[in-house]
Amino acid sequence: MARTVTFLLGAATGAAVGYFLDPATGARRRHQTRDQALAKVRRGKRQAVRQANYAAGRAHGVAHRVTPSTESDAPPDDVTLAHRVETEIFRAPDAPKGRVSVNAENGVVFLRGAIEDPQWIRRLGEAAAHVHGVTAVRNLLHTPDMPSPPVPPHRVES
Repeated sequence: MARTVTFLLGAATGAAVGYFLDPATGARRRHQTRDQALAKVRRGKRQAVRQANYAAGRAHGVAHRVTPSTESDAPPDDVTLAHRVETEIFRAPDAPKGRVSVNAENGVVFLRGAIEDPQWIRRLGEAAAHVHGVTAVRNLLHTPDMPSPPVPPHRVES
C-alpha cells in the first residue's frame, strides 16, 4: 500500500513538473496559476474585511442600544431647538414653510409670519409645543388681513 501511494505521489509530481515546465506553454500556465491564486487571496481579503466591518457595526449597535441617552439630560441650545421645531412642524408636504419664521430664546419658541389658513396657525403652534426642549410657544402667526398680534411678555430665567 505504501509503495502504491509513493508511486502515485511521484507520478503526480512528475506530471505537475511536466505541466508547468513545458517549454512551449509552461510559462503561460505558471502565470495563469499565479494569477488565479492571487485573485483568490484578494477575494478572501475583501470578504474578511466585509465580515469585520459587519461585526464592528453590530457591536456598535449593541453598545448604542445599552448606552443611556443623554438627550433628555441637558436642554438644547436655542439654535438647535429652533431647527428641531422647524423639522417637526414642517413635516407635512403642504406646510407653509416659506411664510413662517421660527426663533427660540431660552426654550421659548416664537412663530412669526402671515398664513392664509387659520387651521395652520393652530396646528403649527400645537406641533411646536410638543417638541422636546420647548418650554413655551409664542404663536405670533396671523392671517394676512389681520395685524400682527402683540408679543406677550415672558419672564427669562437665568
